[in-house]
Amino acid sequence: MSDALVRVENLVVDYGHTRALRGVSLEIERGEVFALVGGSGSGKSTLGRAILALLRPMPREGHVFFDGRDIGHMSRSDLREFRRDAQIVFQDPDASLNPRMTVGEALGEVLKLNPPKEGRPRLVAELLEQVGLEAVHDRRYPHELSGGQKQRISIARALAVGPRFLVLDEPLSALDVSVQAQILLLLADLRTRHDLTYLFISHDLAIVDNVADRVAVMTAGEIVETGPTSAVFAKPREPYTRSLLAAVPKALRRP
Repeated sequence: MSDALVRVENLVVDYGHTRALRGVSLEIERGEVFALVGGSGSGKSTLGRAILALLRPMPREGHVFFDGRDIGHMSRSDLREFRRDAQIVFQDPDASLNPRMTVGEALGEVLKLNPPKEGRPRLVAELLEQVGLEAVHDRRYPHELSGGQKQRISIARALAVGPRFLVLDEPLSALDVSVQAQILLLLADLRTRHDLTYLFISHDLAIVDNVADRVAVMTAGEIVETGPTSAVFAKPREPYTRSLLAAVPKALRRP
């Protein structure tokens, strides 16, 4: 029996005269890392935003269910609750952090939506500790932080409201390789600590091969192949999947 936290059924999204998603269906099980891979313009990020109800216009056809509830038919109060349950970490932390706000102010702004019983300063310190930063970072501005530190702040902000599900939209692509490894370890630790479910969107198949439980391959707004990552990458059925894997050096693949 399926234990899907997220279920997408026949989702269609149009941008003007362009069809971005073409009848996409998938299920993401509780506690797993589900990856979306594909080339630029394949529809990966559009699908991630559609799952979080962040698209305007909204999907023209299909449904997205979160924990069994259709987000397209949620009331305003139910949608606010959903926003606490499902958050996103973007590719570029510079684009999502206000340069005029300190780290403490940015995290405190999010906490206004879900006021903590122990007070905001204490929870800000706890969030910083969870993502591997120190309390003194709450007084820093984004331009005073490294790329890796800024992405840790973005992750802390996503965690601030106590979500169960995170969309990680190319969270490593703007980082150096050594920093990527550190962020991956952090995400693995947070997943265990908070019982999180991840949708991991990436063009880097070597990383996906090492972190994802299951994978879906997208091209031209469609999912062409899906299954356990080890099985799909070991014996891909579709020519498009084989062409993506052919570009990945074997030395970077899971042993």
